[in-house]
Amino acid sequence: MHAPKITPEIVLRAYAEGLFPMAQRRDDPSLFWVSPDRRGIFPLETFRVPKRLARTVRSDKFTVTADTAFVDVLRACAETAPGREETWINDEIVRLYTALHASGHAHSLEARRDGKLVGGLYGVRLGGAFFGESMFSHETDASKVALVHLVARLKHGRFMLLDAQFLTPHLARLGAVEISREKYLARLSRALAAQAYWPASSGSTGRARTGKPVPVSTQVEHDDRLGRQRRFEPVADDPCAIKGNGMDRIGTDKSVVRVHRIRREHLTRDHPGM
Repeated sequence: MHAPKITPEIVLRAYAEGLFPMAQRRDDPSLFWVSPDRRGIFPLETFRVPKRLARTVRSDKFTVTADTAFVDVLRACAETAPGREETWINDEIVRLYTALHASGHAHSLEARRDGKLVGGLYGVRLGGAFFGESMFSHETDASKVALVHLVARLKHGRFMLLDAQFLTPHLARLGAVEISREKYLARLSRALAAQAYWPASSGSTGRARTGKPVPVSTQVEHDDRLGRQRRFEPVADDPCAIKGNGMDRIGTDKSVVRVHRIRREHLTRDHPGM
């Protein structure tokens, strides 16, 4: 008898408990849940853009859009690359996050040059928290520029938390820091209760400013007048619900997986964070 399949609703409940799903490798059909001992985050209140990157952002070298090519960004993040011969994004991850995007809970930012997708990132929105899942870049600074635009949108939408999952040297250079699970869960609790919204997605987000937290474009300023989007409401009680104790069993149609609490060094090499 097959166990119940993991649903997008269960994934959202997991995020609310500080967990996120991963696959061991691209061709592995099963998933496991991760709650790192040390969590990487970007403090939105102190986010600063390095001078060289700021010049790239101001040059409008890349056209940055939101939610215009979510699946393309997701699949680009799942591709192997030099130094990353294996990926943790499998078909089940693609299925779940595509469904989350369709329901308005997962978002992408795309960086294009001459109309070609050359970088981007995607993640999940829940209350006032944005959980960065992965990013890719086919040209220098493309994903970094997308990150700058993401931070500007989150600040304008009154988000309180940008989760990067694991701290890596690459993310640390962009301002990410590492905090304990206990401090992360406290921040997460406050963020989930926040009245935040994701500015409506349409076309280019324009030029991201790199000083104080201001709108990334007049389009976002217009979106502010549209009002806040409805906050996520938890689903009804479910026998597969996340209990949050770190070892609850959650069913899938292919296997039964366990919630794992792991140390950062176990996965940093193969999972570079967002």
